[in-house]
Amino acid sequence: MTHALGKYADFEELREKAVTLRRAGLSRRQIRDRLHVDNNDILNRLLEGEPPPAWTKRPNAKDDLRDKARELRLQGWTYDQIQVELGCSKSSISLWVRDLPKPERRDPTEQAKLAAQKRWEHELAIRDEERLRTKRAAAQEIAELSARDLFIAGVALYWAEGSKDKPYDRRENVLFVNSDPGVIRLYLAWLDLLGVERDRLRYRVMIHMTADVEGAERFWADMVGVDSSTFQKTTIKKHNPKTVRKNVGENYRGCLVVRVSQGAELYRRIEGWWHGMVSGITTSFSSGKV
Repeated sequence: MTHALGKYADFEELREKAVTLRRAGLSRRQIRDRLHVDNNDILNRLLEGEPPPAWTKRPNAKDDLRDKARELRLQGWTYDQIQVELGCSKSSISLWVRDLPKPERRDPTEQAKLAAQKRWEHELAIRDEERLRTKRAAAQEIAELSARDLFIAGVALYWAEGSKDKPYDRRENVLFVNSDPGVIRLYLAWLDLLGVERDRLRYRVMIHMTADVEGAERFWADMVGVDSSTFQKTTIKKHNPKTVRKNVGENYRGCLVVRVSQGAELYRRIEGWWHGMVSGITTSFSSGKV
């Protein structure tokens, strides 16, 4: 070693250079070649206490598995459960978690319940994925709507959800109420198709008193592209304490009411279109021979 050090008389100066290069992100090999240090022992001494740069560290594909295994072990999972969950060997699991305390032994009935719950959660995940696949496939079956497609859809949508004239109450108003933003978008696109000017539309929110009224007004105003100050006075629904409402939470924004001013003539046409659609059903359609 003395002979080797003799080759590098000014060791401290050499170490200073080596440390500078290390902190600049160079690898051992790059430093060795740059300083012409061929002795590994001396190179180790030159770089003593200096960590290697992150880019030189070999990534470990099992790091994520190890962390997850430790997390599950701390939750009380057995080796068998962790193996099924992560798909790795028991020997690896044992190595990763051997420093952690052993989980308390559970009652067999409790273990059975946990296993059943795990199977059920897995089944639910599969069902959710199947639902999504079906919905995506169905969505792809609908190509871009033609003008006639939108016209027919709009007539049916209005007759299902819109205000209708009664023999005992002749109002002939074009009034549409819905809580689904997609339905509102389609309805407005239909009115555009019919040539109804947007300045003829009047908007109003209907919402429960316990909800975020101002937030709902902003949401609907942004969606239809107007300032919320142009909305008519919001209708506040009083909450019945005897009922349990499910339409709660941050996604509850009430309903949007859309009224077409001076809409009597339009209403008569809508009603006529609807009756025309009903009378246009052929015998083959109504008998199920499509």
